[in-house]
Amino acid sequence: MTTAPSPLSVFDSLESEVRSYCRGWPAVFDRAQGARMYDETGRAYLDFFAGAGALNYGHNNPVLKRPLMDYLLRDGITHGLDMATTAKRAFLESFQNAVLRPRDLPYKVMFPGPTGTNAVEAALKLARKVKGRESIVSFTNAFHGMSLGSLAVTGNAFKRAGAGIPLVHGTPMPYDNYLDGQVQDFLWFERLLEDQGSGLNKPAAVIVETVQGEGGINVARPEWLRALADLCRRQDMLLIVDDIQMGCGRTGAFFSFEEAGIAPDIVTLSKSISGYGLPMSLCLFNPELDVWEPGEHNGTFRGNNPAFVTAAAALDAYWADGQMEKQTLARGEQVERALLGICDENSALGAHYRGRGLVWGLEFADKSRASAVCARAFERGLLLETSGPESEVVKLLPPLTVSAEEVDEGLEILALAVRETS
Repeated sequence: MTTAPSPLSVFDSLESEVRSYCRGWPAVFDRAQGARMYDETGRAYLDFFAGAGALNYGHNNPVLKRPLMDYLLRDGITHGLDMATTAKRAFLESFQNAVLRPRDLPYKVMFPGPTGTNAVEAALKLARKVKGRESIVSFTNAFHGMSLGSLAVTGNAFKRAGAGIPLVHGTPMPYDNYLDGQVQDFLWFERLLEDQGSGLNKPAAVIVETVQGEGGINVARPEWLRALADLCRRQDMLLIVDDIQMGCGRTGAFFSFEEAGIAPDIVTLSKSISGYGLPMSLCLFNPELDVWEPGEHNGTFRGNNPAFVTAAAALDAYWADGQMEKQTLARGEQVERALLGICDENSALGAHYRGRGLVWGLEFADKSRASAVCARAFERGLLLETSGPESEVVKLLPPLTVSAEEVDEGLEILALAVRETS
């Protein structure tokens, strides 16, 4: 008697052990639309992960799919290095008109490569080139990417260990509320900068996330971010905001730092900048920092023209009238109300929540509970992931285009999953 092979057998036998998301979601997915994914048996799953933030506008959004299909069908340029193309021009014009001009931001736009860590590497390299210094300051529980420069400013010990070599020229400082409000903001950092005996090399830049996504949904207060920006100005350090996961509207405004009223020297974007989940990243910086020599930083896949097409379509459709921000904030309030109810019901478990816009985290006194909740949610048809250094936080990251009804549906499943794992 022969038995049919498991639908996951080829992945188990051939794909590297490094794979991760598929272990928590043991299904073979076949198609997706909006806020839902479907496995090959046709079972639907509500997606509250959205490609780790790469799908802010949902799966296969028809507003973006149609321009992409038209572009491909007319044999539009697919691979363009850094050549001038009509697709790139359309994106740059849309980005300038929908994002930069309304916010009075003078940034130059650099296409450093297809992924977020490419943008971070470019930002770090540029800061060092401009200032002539090597050291970069980052923050506890930061995550900035998996290549060596990005790992050097990442806090997670497990991810850092994967480098296999010493990670140098990065110095961590306490993130907002890391010391539970017992120490004045930046007291330690500023003292080290001013003390000639501290041993801290003068940094070229400080890199920060306004909300630490992978670090556990840690939300920096606007006043903390303003104080950081002021410190950078006074100490002649560039301020880099990593907006790879929290930008493109995730917290409400297009850039996550807008609420704080700051204007970073350098900004990194990726994930949802293409709108469709296609690889694309940007490094934005003030014009006086544009000291690159032609070809000094390049990459074969920095000209992903199909991504330019969908990116321009997303900007034109969702960022011309301000409605996207209003909808995201409204959905965020809906999520917060539900999380408050879940925490009230599970106060004995030490449940508490935090977040902004449409990124939220739910944590329990028992750090292992987050993984159990996510596993149970998957069984009930909801895709959730954990975050934090010990995977102790249930992370909610639905598409910004999710409907109010879908939000309620997902939160009801989450509440059941918490109840059933108590």
